[in-house]
Amino acid sequence: MPVVRASRLPIIAVALALANSLPMTAVPAAAQSRNDLDYMAYGQPSAYGQNYAPAPPPAADSGGAIAALRRAFSSPASSYTQPQSYNPPAASTPSPQAYDAYAAAPMPSARSDAAYRLDAGDKLRVVVYGQDGLTNTYAIDAGGSITLPLIGSVPARGRTTAELASAITAKLRNGYIREPSVAVEIESYRPFFILGEVAAPGQYPYVPNMTVESAVAIAGGFSPRARRDTVTLTHTAGGGTGRYVVPLGTTVSPGDTVMVGERWF
Repeated sequence: MPVVRASRLPIIAVALALANSLPMTAVPAAAQSRNDLDYMAYGQPSAYGQNYAPAPPPAADSGGAIAALRRAFSSPASSYTQPQSYNPPAASTPSPQAYDAYAAAPMPSARSDAAYRLDAGDKLRVVVYGQDGLTNTYAIDAGGSITLPLIGSVPARGRTTAELASAITAKLRNGYIREPSVAVEIESYRPFFILGEVAAPGQYPYVPNMTVESAVAIAGGFSPRARRDTVTLTHTAGGGTGRYVVPLGTTVSPGDTVMVGERWF
């Protein structure tokens, strides 16, 4: 056996010498081993090992998770879904019955004395030019009239200040003053009333352009049990008296009654 091993040594030495004399050949980049996921994400490595070319299009579907990942990386645009614009659902329209209580209610507006209808409790300043004895302040009585010297009682309820001035002028012209000139203006309005769940219910002087909210404030504010979103308003107009459920921003007129209800929770 020692003789056989010694005879092999020259052969091994010759083989090593030949191997060292041959030029080294670089392994092609395409033959280098690579991780399948890296290859799918970054594509084919170049011969320089630095830049990456795009991955080739996927072959025919062979099934499996790897094929699915290849398809996802090779065509990202096809697998991306554009976000859909959000269209909120249209607000539900309340039924017409929901507005029944508000339809006839007085809406907030600036008061105009020219359109205001007089009634008992209003105080008027009547000016008869050139007649100091007739110029004075008059209150409309419970019967709805004012009483002036010379001409006596003049109906005022339901009239505007301009209509009342015309009625006084007609009476003075009838045997008292040849060409009377009369002006009527409101000195103070009749009071309003507030009842129910407020600190101090009762009768209060009317303030022009008053709302339900300011009327509650004049009465000391809501009580702890008060309902604070709507009230019941009793309003008298030419067509009669009506009761309406109204929000707090509704205008209150002279002589109106505000009823603040009690909440149940």
